[in-house]
Amino acid sequence: MFGFSSPPAGSSAVDNPLKLLRDKVRAGASNRPGIYRMMAASGVVLYVGKSKRLRTRLMGYFRAREQEKAWRIMREAEGLEWEYTPSEFASLLRELELIKKLRPPYNVRSKRDGIYSFLKLSAGPAPKLAVVRRVNDEPGSYFGPFRGGQRMGEAVKELNDALLLRDCSRVPIQFADQADLFGEDLTPHCPRYELRRCCAPCAGKCSESEYQGRVREARAFLVGEGDGPFRVLEGRMADAAERMEFEHAATLRRRLSRLEELRAEFLRLRETVEQLSFLYAVPGVEGEHRVYAVRSGAVREVYDAPKTAREKKALLEQARGHFTRAEPPAEIAIRKRADEMVLLSHWFRTHPLELAKTYPSERWSELPLAKVLDKQVVA
Repeated sequence: MFGFSSPPAGSSAVDNPLKLLRDKVRAGASNRPGIYRMMAASGVVLYVGKSKRLRTRLMGYFRAREQEKAWRIMREAEGLEWEYTPSEFASLLRELELIKKLRPPYNVRSKRDGIYSFLKLSAGPAPKLAVVRRVNDEPGSYFGPFRGGQRMGEAVKELNDALLLRDCSRVPIQFADQADLFGEDLTPHCPRYELRRCCAPCAGKCSESEYQGRVREARAFLVGEGDGPFRVLEGRMADAAERMEFEHAATLRRRLSRLEELRAEFLRLRETVEQLSFLYAVPGVEGEHRVYAVRSGAVREVYDAPKTAREKKALLEQARGHFTRAEPPAEIAIRKRADEMVLLSHWFRTHPLELAKTYPSERWSELPLAKVLDKQVVA
């Protein structure tokens, strides 16, 4: 690791702190993969970044135009640290690790934000479903990641409506089995109850067990194990057609199509995530080759690339034990590894040729030795 800070105020060594930082980058940084940290005078990390050509990226900061993000960072920065990584992929993982640990103020948005979303099922006695951009520390279950946040948001609204789940926030919940405590007929907080699109747990119109049953139905629908919402809308379509309300039936048909799209998206998601389970052999500069054990879209273990057949056998035995280990439920796994799942999904989507370096369990015998990876290093 390399680190440079500007001298204390009043030092005669340099008049411009940025000049010292620039000179040190020119003299010491190499054009190889790595990550860097920009720091304030207090030592607080302002920003963490990565690059596959570190020196070029750092020098670019000193040419930033006024009001650009890089210019704003350098206006506050008085220290700079960097470290090299074996590959661009390794720098991505290290950058994510440091951002999650340090929470720098200028790392408020990732390039992947807005591309991927999650479906959140909140915690509490009356959970609700909603599309969110990120997984946070609030209690709840998450499904994802998936693309098309607005489109999925419309489909989730249809799911809520079909199962009569609430979509409100910050309202008191008063189930029917609590009604005798209040001694009055409560009024729902929104018109969705009158429109037959919510069972109004806010106004004692359903019991807690009834509501939880609807939540279980939503979970089953999302993972492809239940068709309750389909049956609800199909029944309403049949009733509308029988009453010759053909325009209403067409509306219900469109709502059903959005639900079919939602289910298809989540089934595709599950298949895609499961496909991201393999050993990934990544050539590294200066012989620092790595093998990543990727399971369900997240890196679970990192090994040095084997140099001999004996080392390869030992690596595969370790990997086999790891891949056969019991996994927590999917929504718990997503909660713990969401950021990494987004990173890997984005990486392999934007670098499809990297899939040629992946080895699912049936092809582990083909995992290359380090001498083969030596020939694959890109300068």
